[in-house]
Amino acid sequence: MSPAISDFSDADERLVAGILEQRYGKPVRPERAEAELALDPAREAMTLCPTLYWSERGAQFVVCKVGEGEYRCQFFYGDADHYGTGRETYDDLALCVRTLLQVQADHERVSAGVSAGATSADLRNDVYDGPPVL
Repeated sequence: MSPAISDFSDADERLVAGILEQRYGKPVRPERAEAELALDPAREAMTLCPTLYWSERGAQFVVCKVGEGEYRCQFFYGDADHYGTGRETYDDLALCVRTLLQVQADHERVSAGVSAGATSADLRNDVYDGPPVL
């Protein structure tokens, strides 16, 4: 069995709550939970990992502590609709949470049909193939 991973500290939880309040413009308190993860792909053993969980704007988020100063994260909408950030682990909790929120916001925009990265040249009527831009 893998050695236990220490829980998130109160300071960690306050850091995450502060980032969430900045993102959503209201207090959002992450809940403490545990996730069972396979940390070593060469072994079948699962490890209980301290986790911070919250739900906002139809998405659910988890940040799992997988070692001292090491974090994994993802957001999801349902059982078959999970997304990561494209990075396996982070050694900075704030960067982990901010990146997770940015990736989810980008996903939300794309799902709504909003083109991220469009320039004014892209939106000119002679270039843009959609309805007239006012």
